[in-house]
Amino acid sequence: MSIDALKDRIPVFAKDVKLNLSTLTREESLTPQQLYGLLVACGITTRSPTVASALEAEAAPHLSPAAMDAAKAAAAIMAMNNVYYRFTHLASNKAYETLPAKLRMSVIGNPGVDKPDFELWSLAVSAMNGCGRCIDSHEKVLRDAGVLEVQIHAAVRIGAIVASTAVALEASREEFPVTVK
Repeated sequence: MSIDALKDRIPVFAKDVKLNLSTLTREESLTPQQLYGLLVACGITTRSPTVASALEAEAAPHLSPAAMDAAKAAAAIMAMNNVYYRFTHLASNKAYETLPAKLRMSVIGNPGVDKPDFELWSLAVSAMNGCGRCIDSHEKVLRDAGVLEVQIHAAVRIGAIVASTAVALEASREEFPVTVK
């Protein structure tokens, strides 16, 4: 399935989602690897098999196997980190912030692609998962690496569009049909 096939499944009530989905691959501020890695990482983050598989298929011709794996790794590692660091940030008991995380996350140091690309994917996933601490951390690394605000903004905007696509499909029962007895 491709983005075009995915657009065809978007219900009428989500016309804006369909229009936004149409713009995803026309983002000019990002390199192809950044863009298509974002599609993969954000698609997985939605936990929608339909969205994830469509975006992975769309990205496959544009990503090396190493970049595809790195985008998937960004989604996986941020799923863990976003829960943990959101908890330490939001918990009233600040003692948790002083304890060692004891979470293996070596892929962040050696993702198999350019570090800024991996950080961009991690930032978008962190925004989708609502982890302010991770957003701040990845945004700082990106800015220190010279990534422009327009690129950072585009990554988060892409995450928002991908998330809305999954919600539109779910709301239409396209993703998880409900059977009536």
